[in-house]
Amino acid sequence: MFAARRKALLEAMGKGVLIISASPTFIRNNDVEHEYRQHSDLYYLTGFDEPDSVLVLSTEHAEHRAVLFLRPRDPDRETWDGPRLGIERAPAQLAIDAAFNISELDQRLPSYLENVKRVHYRIGVDRRFDDRFLAALDVVRMRARRGGEYPSEIVDPGVLLHEMRLKKTPAEIDVMRRAAVITREAHLAAMRVARPGRFEYEVEAELLRTFRAHGSERPAYGSIVGAGPNATILHYRKNDRRLEEGDLLLIDAGAEFGYYASDVTRTFPVSGTFSKPQREIYELVLKAQLAAIDAVKPGATIETVHDHTVSVLVDGLLELGLVSGDRQQVIDQGDYKKFYMHRTSHWLGMDVHDVGRYHQDGAPRPLEPGFVLTVEPGLYISPQAEVDPAYRGIGVRIEDDILVTPDGSQNLTFDVPKSVGELESILAAR
Repeated sequence: MFAARRKALLEAMGKGVLIISASPTFIRNNDVEHEYRQHSDLYYLTGFDEPDSVLVLSTEHAEHRAVLFLRPRDPDRETWDGPRLGIERAPAQLAIDAAFNISELDQRLPSYLENVKRVHYRIGVDRRFDDRFLAALDVVRMRARRGGEYPSEIVDPGVLLHEMRLKKTPAEIDVMRRAAVITREAHLAAMRVARPGRFEYEVEAELLRTFRAHGSERPAYGSIVGAGPNATILHYRKNDRRLEEGDLLLIDAGAEFGYYASDVTRTFPVSGTFSKPQREIYELVLKAQLAAIDAVKPGATIETVHDHTVSVLVDGLLELGLVSGDRQQVIDQGDYKKFYMHRTSHWLGMDVHDVGRYHQDGAPRPLEPGFVLTVEPGLYISPQAEVDPAYRGIGVRIEDDILVTPDGSQNLTFDVPKSVGELESILAAR
Protein backbone atom coordinates (compact mmCIF):
# COMPACT_ATOMS: atom_id res chain seq x y z
CA MET A 1 0.00 0.00 0.00
CA PHE A 2 2.74 2.50 0.95
CA ALA A 3 4.80 1.63 -2.14
CA ALA A 4 1.73 2.13 -4.32
CA ARG A 5 1.18 5.55 -2.79
CA ARG A 6 4.78 6.54 -3.49
CA LYS A 7 4.50 5.29 -7.05
CA ALA A 8 1.33 7.31 -7.66
CA LEU A 9 2.90 10.42 -6.16
CA LEU A 10 6.07 10.08 -8.23
CA GLU A 11 3.98 9.73 -11.39
CA ALA A 12 2.01 12.85 -10.49
CA MET A 13 5.20 14.82 -9.72
CA GLY A 14 6.84 14.42 -13.08
CA LYS A 15 10.47 15.48 -12.90
CA GLY A 16 11.61 16.47 -9.42
CA VAL A 17 12.48 15.50 -5.88
CA LEU A 18 10.28 15.43 -2.78
CA ILE A 19 11.61 15.73 0.77
CA ILE A 20 9.65 15.10 3.97
CA SER A 21 11.20 15.15 7.42
CA ALA A 22 9.80 13.35 10.44
CA SER A 23 8.01 15.24 13.17
CA PRO A 24 10.53 16.56 15.68
CA THR A 25 10.54 15.39 19.27
CA PHE A 26 9.76 17.88 22.03
CA ILE A 27 10.90 17.92 25.64
CA ARG A 28 8.01 17.89 28.10
CA ASN A 29 10.13 18.55 31.17
CA ASN A 30 13.78 17.92 31.97
CA ASP A 31 14.69 14.72 30.05
CA VAL A 32 11.13 13.49 29.46
CA GLU A 33 9.67 13.89 25.97
CA HIS A 34 6.09 14.43 24.90
CA GLU A 35 4.45 11.36 23.36
CA TYR A 36 5.71 11.03 19.82
CA ARG A 37 3.53 10.85 16.72
CA GLN A 38 4.99 10.65 13.25
CA HIS A 39 4.32 13.36 10.66
CA SER A 40 1.18 12.25 8.83
CA ASP A 41 2.69 12.81 5.36
CA LEU A 42 5.75 10.70 6.10
CA TYR A 43 3.67 7.93 7.65
CA TYR A 44 1.23 8.02 4.70
CA LEU A 45 4.10 7.29 2.32
CA THR A 46 6.09 4.80 4.41
CA GLY A 47 4.23 3.40 7.41
CA PHE A 48 7.38 4.30 9.37
CA ASP A 49 6.88 5.88 12.79
CA GLU A 50 10.35 6.61 14.16
CA PRO A 51 11.67 10.14 14.74
CA ASP A 52 14.92 11.51 13.29
CA SER A 53 14.13 10.34 9.77
CA VAL A 54 13.82 11.94 6.33
CA LEU A 55 12.18 10.58 3.20
CA VAL A 56 13.50 11.51 -0.24
CA LEU A 57 11.52 10.60 -3.35
CA SER A 58 13.09 11.23 -6.73
CA THR A 59 12.14 10.80 -10.37
CA GLU A 60 15.62 12.03 -11.36
CA HIS A 61 17.97 9.56 -9.66
CA ALA A 62 18.95 6.57 -11.77
CA GLU A 63 18.51 3.99 -8.97
CA HIS A 64 16.97 5.63 -5.90
CA ARG A 65 13.34 6.60 -6.30
CA ALA A 66 12.63 6.18 -2.59
CA VAL A 67 15.32 6.71 0.03
CA LEU A 68 15.00 6.93 3.81
CA PHE A 69 17.50 8.45 6.21
CA LEU A 70 16.97 7.02 9.70
CA ARG A 71 18.62 6.13 12.97
CA PRO A 72 20.92 3.10 13.09
CA ARG A 73 20.39 0.23 15.50
CA ASP A 74 21.77 1.03 18.94
CA PRO A 75 21.47 -1.67 21.62
CA ASP A 76 22.13 0.76 24.46
CA ARG A 77 19.45 3.26 23.37
CA GLU A 78 17.04 0.47 22.45
CA THR A 79 17.26 -0.77 26.03
CA TRP A 80 15.88 2.59 27.12
CA ASP A 81 13.57 3.56 24.26
CA GLY A 82 12.61 0.35 22.47
CA PRO A 83 13.70 -1.35 19.23
CA ARG A 84 14.59 0.51 16.06
CA LEU A 85 14.10 -0.72 12.51
CA GLY A 86 17.68 0.05 11.57
CA ILE A 87 19.39 0.86 8.30
CA GLU A 88 20.03 -2.71 7.17
CA ARG A 89 16.41 -3.88 7.49
CA ALA A 90 14.70 -0.73 6.23
CA PRO A 91 14.86 -1.34 2.44
CA ALA A 92 13.18 -4.75 2.58
CA GLN A 93 10.79 -3.88 5.41
CA LEU A 94 9.60 -0.61 3.82
CA ALA A 95 10.01 -1.58 0.13
CA ILE A 96 12.35 1.36 -0.52
CA ASP A 97 15.46 1.51 -2.69
CA ALA A 98 18.03 2.58 -0.13
CA ALA A 99 18.49 3.59 3.50
CA PHE A 100 21.22 5.64 5.12
CA ASN A 101 22.22 6.81 8.56
CA ILE A 102 20.48 10.08 9.43
CA SER A 103 23.91 11.42 10.37
CA GLU A 104 24.85 11.24 6.65
CA LEU A 105 21.93 13.43 5.51
CA ASP A 106 23.87 16.68 5.16
CA GLN A 107 26.56 14.91 3.16
CA ARG A 108 24.26 12.93 0.87
CA LEU A 109 21.25 15.20 0.32
CA PRO A 110 22.99 17.55 -2.15
CA SER A 111 23.62 14.64 -4.51
CA TYR A 112 19.85 14.06 -4.80
CA LEU A 113 19.34 17.73 -5.68
CA GLU A 114 21.95 17.99 -8.42
CA ASN A 115 20.59 18.55 -11.94
CA VAL A 116 17.10 18.91 -10.50
CA LYS A 117 14.96 21.96 -11.24
CA ARG A 118 11.99 21.36 -8.92
CA VAL A 119 11.97 20.35 -5.27
CA HIS A 120 8.78 19.56 -3.39
CA TYR A 121 9.40 20.71 0.17
CA ARG A 122 7.26 22.61 2.69
CA ILE A 123 9.23 25.50 4.16
CA GLY A 124 8.31 26.81 7.59
CA VAL A 125 6.97 23.66 9.27
CA ASP A 126 10.25 22.69 10.95
CA ARG A 127 12.61 25.65 11.00
CA ARG A 128 15.50 23.54 12.21
CA PHE A 129 15.21 21.22 9.24
CA ASP A 130 14.71 24.22 6.93
CA ASP A 131 18.29 25.21 7.76
CA ARG A 132 19.60 21.79 6.71
CA PHE A 133 17.57 21.79 3.50
CA LEU A 134 18.70 25.30 2.55
CA ALA A 135 22.31 24.41 3.34
CA ALA A 136 22.05 21.47 0.91
CA LEU A 137 20.68 23.85 -1.74
CA ASP A 138 23.66 26.14 -1.22
CA VAL A 139 26.04 23.22 -1.77
CA VAL A 140 24.31 22.34 -5.05
CA ARG A 141 24.39 25.97 -6.21
CA MET A 142 28.13 26.08 -5.62
CA ARG A 143 28.66 22.83 -7.51
CA ALA A 144 26.55 24.13 -10.41
CA ARG A 145 29.24 26.71 -11.13
CA ARG A 146 31.23 23.84 -12.61
CA GLY A 147 28.28 22.84 -14.80
CA GLY A 148 24.89 21.29 -14.23
CA GLU A 149 21.57 22.48 -12.81
CA TYR A 150 20.39 23.37 -9.35
CA PRO A 151 16.80 23.66 -8.05
CA SER A 152 15.12 26.88 -9.08
CA GLU A 153 11.60 25.93 -7.95
CA ILE A 154 10.47 24.96 -4.46
CA VAL A 155 6.91 23.63 -4.47
CA ASP A 156 4.70 22.81 -1.50
CA PRO A 157 4.35 18.98 -1.59
CA GLY A 158 0.78 19.36 -0.37
CA VAL A 159 -0.25 20.50 -3.83
CA LEU A 160 -0.10 16.86 -4.90
CA LEU A 161 0.25 14.81 -1.73
CA HIS A 162 -2.59 16.39 0.21
CA GLU A 163 -4.94 15.94 -2.69
CA MET A 164 -4.08 12.24 -2.60
CA ARG A 165 -4.77 12.12 1.13
CA LEU A 166 -8.08 13.94 0.75
CA LYS A 167 -9.68 11.17 -1.32
CA LYS A 168 -9.81 8.06 0.85
CA THR A 169 -9.34 4.55 -0.55
CA PRO A 170 -11.49 1.60 0.58
CA ALA A 171 -8.62 0.45 2.82
CA GLU A 172 -8.44 3.84 4.51
CA ILE A 173 -12.20 3.94 4.97
CA ASP A 174 -12.06 0.53 6.67
CA VAL A 175 -9.54 1.90 9.17
CA MET A 176 -11.72 4.95 9.77
CA ARG A 177 -14.70 2.66 10.38
CA ARG A 178 -12.69 0.91 13.08
CA ALA A 179 -11.81 4.26 14.67
CA ALA A 180 -15.54 5.08 14.61
CA VAL A 181 -16.45 1.80 16.34
CA ILE A 182 -13.94 2.49 19.12
CA THR A 183 -15.26 6.02 19.47
CA ARG A 184 -18.82 4.70 19.77
CA GLU A 185 -17.79 2.41 22.63
CA ALA A 186 -16.04 5.29 24.38
CA HIS A 187 -19.04 7.63 24.14
CA LEU A 188 -21.35 4.91 25.47
CA ALA A 189 -18.97 4.25 28.35
CA ALA A 190 -18.85 7.96 29.12
CA MET A 191 -22.64 8.17 29.19
CA ARG A 192 -22.74 5.35 31.73
CA VAL A 193 -20.40 7.07 34.19
CA ALA A 194 -21.57 10.69 33.75
CA ARG A 195 -23.76 11.22 36.81
CA PRO A 196 -24.31 14.20 39.09
CA GLY A 197 -21.49 14.34 41.61
CA ARG A 198 -18.84 13.01 39.25
CA PHE A 199 -16.21 15.27 37.72
CA GLU A 200 -15.54 16.02 34.09
CA TYR A 201 -12.09 14.46 34.39
CA GLU A 202 -13.63 11.16 35.52
CA VAL A 203 -15.63 11.07 32.32
CA GLU A 204 -12.52 11.95 30.32
CA ALA A 205 -10.65 9.11 32.03
CA GLU A 206 -13.35 6.66 30.93
CA LEU A 207 -13.02 7.88 27.35
CA LEU A 208 -9.25 7.36 27.40
CA ARG A 209 -9.56 3.96 29.08
CA THR A 210 -12.01 2.77 26.44
CA PHE A 211 -9.90 4.07 23.56
CA ARG A 212 -6.87 2.11 24.71
CA ALA A 213 -8.87 -0.96 25.73
CA HIS A 214 -10.06 -1.29 22.12
CA GLY A 215 -6.66 -0.82 20.51
CA SER A 216 -6.59 2.90 19.78
CA GLU A 217 -3.06 4.28 19.93
CA ARG A 218 -4.21 7.63 21.30
CA PRO A 219 -7.08 10.11 21.19
CA ALA A 220 -7.29 11.90 17.86
CA TYR A 221 -7.27 15.22 19.75
CA GLY A 222 -7.66 16.52 23.30
CA SER A 223 -11.07 15.43 24.57
CA ILE A 224 -13.59 18.15 25.42
CA VAL A 225 -15.81 17.24 28.38
CA GLY A 226 -17.85 20.34 29.22
CA ALA A 227 -20.70 20.33 31.72
CA GLY A 228 -23.25 23.08 32.26
CA PRO A 229 -21.85 26.47 31.21
CA ASN A 230 -18.60 24.82 30.08
CA ALA A 231 -20.54 23.35 27.15
CA THR A 232 -20.81 26.87 25.74
CA ILE A 233 -16.98 27.11 25.45
CA LEU A 234 -16.04 25.72 22.06
CA HIS A 235 -12.53 24.50 22.87
CA TYR A 236 -12.95 23.90 26.60
CA ARG A 237 -10.02 21.87 27.92
CA LYS A 238 -9.79 21.99 31.74
CA ASN A 239 -12.30 19.19 32.30
CA ASP A 240 -12.34 19.74 36.07
CA ARG A 241 -15.90 20.83 36.93
CA ARG A 242 -18.25 18.79 39.08
CA LEU A 243 -21.34 17.53 37.21
CA GLU A 244 -24.50 18.96 38.73
CA GLU A 245 -28.18 18.04 38.56
CA GLY A 246 -29.72 19.64 35.50
CA ASP A 247 -26.43 19.99 33.59
CA LEU A 248 -26.02 19.14 29.95
CA LEU A 249 -22.70 17.45 29.26
CA LEU A 250 -21.02 18.07 25.89
CA ILE A 251 -18.40 15.47 24.95
CA ASP A 252 -16.27 16.05 21.86
CA ALA A 253 -13.92 13.06 21.65
CA GLY A 254 -12.61 10.68 19.03
CA ALA A 255 -10.19 7.77 18.85
CA GLU A 256 -7.22 7.55 16.54
CA PHE A 257 -6.67 4.11 15.05
CA GLY A 258 -3.95 3.20 12.58
CA TYR A 259 -3.11 6.91 12.23
CA TYR A 260 -6.71 7.79 11.24
CA ALA A 261 -9.03 9.98 13.29
CA SER A 262 -12.62 9.83 14.38
CA ASP A 263 -14.33 13.04 15.53
CA VAL A 264 -17.66 12.79 17.36
CA THR A 265 -19.61 15.11 19.63
CA ARG A 266 -22.61 14.18 21.72
CA THR A 267 -24.54 16.25 24.27
CA PHE A 268 -26.83 14.76 26.91
CA PRO A 269 -28.36 15.52 30.34
CA VAL A 270 -26.36 14.06 33.22
CA SER A 271 -29.55 13.66 35.28
CA GLY A 272 -31.09 11.49 32.56
CA THR A 273 -33.77 13.73 31.04
CA PHE A 274 -33.73 16.99 29.13
CA SER A 275 -35.49 20.02 30.55
CA LYS A 276 -37.92 21.70 28.17
CA PRO A 277 -35.51 24.50 27.12
CA GLN A 278 -32.63 22.01 26.79
CA ARG A 279 -34.75 19.74 24.64
CA GLU A 280 -35.85 22.61 22.41
CA ILE A 281 -32.25 23.64 21.75
CA TYR A 282 -31.09 20.05 21.35
CA GLU A 283 -33.79 19.09 18.87
CA LEU A 284 -33.12 22.25 16.86
CA VAL A 285 -29.41 21.39 16.57
CA LEU A 286 -30.25 17.79 15.67
CA LYS A 287 -32.71 18.95 13.01
CA ALA A 288 -30.01 21.20 11.53
CA GLN A 289 -27.49 18.38 11.57
CA LEU A 290 -29.80 15.92 9.81
CA ALA A 291 -30.57 18.54 7.15
CA ALA A 292 -26.86 19.18 6.65
CA ILE A 293 -26.05 15.47 6.39
CA ASP A 294 -28.79 15.09 3.77
CA ALA A 295 -27.04 17.83 1.77
CA VAL A 296 -23.76 15.89 1.58
CA LYS A 297 -23.42 14.34 -1.87
CA PRO A 298 -21.12 14.54 -4.89
CA GLY A 299 -21.23 17.99 -6.45
CA ALA A 300 -22.34 19.73 -3.26
CA THR A 301 -19.84 21.85 -1.35
CA ILE A 302 -18.97 22.39 2.29
CA GLU A 303 -20.48 25.84 1.84
CA THR A 304 -23.85 24.42 0.81
CA VAL A 305 -23.75 22.02 3.77
CA HIS A 306 -23.13 24.99 6.05
CA ASP A 307 -25.93 26.97 4.42
CA HIS A 308 -28.41 24.17 5.14
CA THR A 309 -27.30 24.21 8.77
CA VAL A 310 -27.67 27.96 9.11
CA SER A 311 -31.09 27.95 7.44
CA VAL A 312 -32.54 25.47 9.93
CA LEU A 313 -30.89 27.07 12.95
CA VAL A 314 -32.09 30.56 12.06
CA ASP A 315 -35.67 29.35 11.62
CA GLY A 316 -35.52 27.73 15.04
CA LEU A 317 -33.87 30.68 16.76
CA LEU A 318 -36.55 32.98 15.39
CA GLU A 319 -39.29 30.63 16.56
CA LEU A 320 -37.79 30.44 20.06
CA GLY A 321 -37.35 34.21 20.22
CA LEU A 322 -33.58 34.03 20.62
CA VAL A 323 -33.11 36.25 17.58
CA SER A 324 -35.58 38.61 15.97
CA GLY A 325 -36.14 40.43 12.70
CA ASP A 326 -36.34 39.51 9.07
CA ARG A 327 -35.11 35.95 8.41
CA GLN A 328 -32.86 36.80 5.48
CA GLN A 329 -31.48 39.80 7.29
CA VAL A 330 -30.59 37.63 10.29
CA ILE A 331 -28.67 35.36 7.91
CA ASP A 332 -27.04 38.11 5.85
CA GLN A 333 -25.98 40.16 8.87
CA GLY A 334 -24.84 37.10 10.82
CA ASP A 335 -27.03 37.80 13.86
CA TYR A 336 -27.13 34.05 14.52
CA LYS A 337 -23.34 33.96 15.00
CA LYS A 338 -23.60 35.02 18.64
CA PHE A 339 -24.97 31.50 19.20
CA TYR A 340 -23.39 29.61 16.28
CA MET A 341 -19.97 31.03 15.54
CA HIS A 342 -18.13 28.21 13.76
CA ARG A 343 -18.41 26.42 10.44
CA THR A 344 -20.29 23.15 10.04
CA SER A 345 -17.61 20.93 8.52
CA HIS A 346 -13.94 20.18 8.08
CA TRP A 347 -12.05 17.39 6.32
CA LEU A 348 -11.26 14.30 8.36
CA GLY A 349 -8.56 11.69 7.86
CA MET A 350 -5.10 11.14 9.26
CA ASP A 351 -5.40 14.53 10.94
CA VAL A 352 -8.57 15.49 12.72
CA HIS A 353 -8.58 18.72 10.69
CA ASP A 354 -7.28 16.96 7.64
CA VAL A 355 -5.39 18.29 4.67
CA GLY A 356 -6.80 19.21 1.27
CA ARG A 357 -8.00 22.43 -0.26
CA TYR A 358 -11.46 23.74 0.52
CA HIS A 359 -11.52 25.98 -2.56
CA GLN A 360 -10.45 25.57 -6.18
CA ASP A 361 -10.11 28.40 -8.67
CA GLY A 362 -11.52 30.82 -6.13
CA ALA A 363 -14.72 28.84 -5.50
CA PRO A 364 -15.76 26.17 -2.97
CA ARG A 365 -14.71 22.81 -4.34
CA PRO A 366 -17.35 20.18 -5.15
CA LEU A 367 -17.47 17.14 -2.90
CA GLU A 368 -16.31 13.88 -4.46
CA PRO A 369 -16.75 10.22 -3.52
CA GLY A 370 -14.06 9.27 -1.03
CA PHE A 371 -14.01 12.59 0.79
CA VAL A 372 -14.72 12.39 4.54
CA LEU A 373 -15.96 15.43 6.43
CA THR A 374 -17.53 16.24 9.76
CA VAL A 375 -21.01 17.69 10.14
CA GLU A 376 -21.16 19.47 13.50
CA PRO A 377 -23.72 22.21 14.07
CA GLY A 378 -24.12 23.64 17.55
CA LEU A 379 -25.72 26.36 19.63
CA TYR A 380 -23.88 27.99 22.51
CA ILE A 381 -25.89 30.34 24.72
CA SER A 382 -23.58 31.84 27.30
CA PRO A 383 -24.73 32.39 30.89
CA GLN A 384 -24.50 36.15 30.20
CA ALA A 385 -26.56 36.10 26.98
CA GLU A 386 -29.33 38.67 26.75
CA VAL A 387 -32.07 36.11 26.19
CA ASP A 388 -34.81 34.40 28.19
CA PRO A 389 -32.99 33.16 31.34
CA ALA A 390 -34.36 29.65 30.75
CA TYR A 391 -31.93 29.26 27.81
CA ARG A 392 -28.83 30.76 29.40
CA GLY A 393 -25.89 28.42 29.87
CA ILE A 394 -27.14 25.82 27.37
CA GLY A 395 -24.51 24.48 24.99
CA VAL A 396 -25.23 21.76 22.44
CA ARG A 397 -23.12 20.32 19.62
CA ILE A 398 -23.82 17.16 17.65
CA GLU A 399 -21.10 15.86 15.32
CA ASP A 400 -20.72 12.88 13.00
CA ASP A 401 -18.19 11.72 10.41
CA ILE A 402 -19.65 11.58 6.90
CA LEU A 403 -18.23 9.73 3.89
CA VAL A 404 -19.18 11.03 0.45
CA THR A 405 -20.35 8.10 -1.71
CA PRO A 406 -21.12 7.95 -5.45
CA ASP A 407 -24.84 8.30 -4.80
CA GLY A 408 -24.90 10.43 -1.65
CA SER A 409 -23.24 9.91 1.70
CA GLN A 410 -22.76 7.46 4.53
CA ASN A 411 -22.54 8.31 8.23
CA LEU A 412 -19.51 6.44 9.61
CA THR A 413 -20.59 7.21 13.18
CA PHE A 414 -24.32 6.58 12.71
CA ASP A 415 -24.55 4.20 15.64
CA VAL A 416 -23.39 6.63 18.32
CA PRO A 417 -26.82 7.40 19.86
CA LYS A 418 -28.09 10.93 19.43
CA SER A 419 -31.90 11.07 19.36
CA VAL A 420 -33.57 12.30 22.53
CA GLY A 421 -35.30 8.96 22.99
CA GLU A 422 -32.09 6.95 22.54
CA LEU A 423 -30.13 9.12 24.93
CA GLU A 424 -32.73 9.18 27.67
CA SER A 425 -33.18 5.41 27.37
CA ILE A 426 -29.45 4.76 27.75
CA LEU A 427 -29.19 7.16 30.67
CA ALA A 428 -32.19 5.60 32.40
CA ALA A 429 -30.50 2.17 32.24
CA ARG A 430 -27.36 3.25 34.09
